[in-house]
Amino acid sequence: MCAGGTGLIITEGVAIDHPTAVDSAAVPRLHGDAALAGWRRVVDQVHGAGGRIIPQLWHVGPLWGAMAPVDPTLTPMRPSGLWGRAGRTVYPDDYVTRASVPTTAMTVQDIEEVIAAYVRSARNAVDVGFDGIAIHAGHGYLLDAFLWEETNRRDDDWGGDLHRRTRFPAEVVRAIRREIGPGLPIFYRFSQHKQQDYGARIADTPDELAVILGALVGAGVDVLDAGIRRFDQPAFDDSDLTLAGWAKKLTGAVSMAVGSVGLNTSLRDTGTPKPVGLDGVHRRLDNQEFDLVAIGRLHLADPALAETLRTGAPIRPFNREEARGPIALTMTV
Repeated sequence: MCAGGTGLIITEGVAIDHPTAVDSAAVPRLHGDAALAGWRRVVDQVHGAGGRIIPQLWHVGPLWGAMAPVDPTLTPMRPSGLWGRAGRTVYPDDYVTRASVPTTAMTVQDIEEVIAAYVRSARNAVDVGFDGIAIHAGHGYLLDAFLWEETNRRDDDWGGDLHRRTRFPAEVVRAIRREIGPGLPIFYRFSQHKQQDYGARIADTPDELAVILGALVGAGVDVLDAGIRRFDQPAFDDSDLTLAGWAKKLTGAVSMAVGSVGLNTSLRDTGTPKPVGLDGVHRRLDNQEFDLVAIGRLHLADPALAETLRTGAPIRPFNREEARGPIALTMTV
């Protein structure tokens, strides 16, 4: 356990070794000698404090250009060349207008190259000394875009029905598992909502969610990281189960809840978030609805948050300006 009581640190998204993985220079990479040397120092320091750390591999896919201006000669990786249906989003209208123009769909060669890029970056992570791999595959980014009908309208083996739309993310997991072997855990961030539309869904029923998550666990995922804007929001009608709760119930895999834990507002909501009680977290953990809880904003405000929670000391408020930086950390307790 790390100093301050943290069980595990998961970095925020880290770019894989692909030209259109991320569009902002502020996002760290997991390739190149300088970047890997920097990550070795980070990993060594975390290990020196008794902790564990894993990187969250990231390819933004259709959302290329959302964070920063991009090279117009590079084509974003989109399953069918589509950005997705714009709904409730925080993106400005001018960006949505530009991004909504269809581009070239990914070729089979593109798909193979992206899978290889994930594998290279996973290998880099292992060589640097990370304790596992996390994959950011939610929120409308590349792997999620293959699952979402609005962005995947392919009619080949990589699209069509839900089973075929699940193939690409499952193949990424399978390729990483082959590369890193059975000894290190793979965490997989999935979501219903998208950055393009907070009301979007990849599964309208538990049965549909079971198809997706079952394929991912079968490919080698150990921990299902259910990304939702509020962790305690019921995932489907007629049930109080959260998205993390359904992940565990449907697959039997370890599941992790994340999303505004301990705060009264979701990320990107207006207003300053304020700490709230954790009774709901404790109740769901006690009922074994999910296994792990990830905390981002409150952990940035208080690196010793786990110990703060154990002792019952006052929770330090989150200040967005104080927490700005290239890497955000989440905590599992």
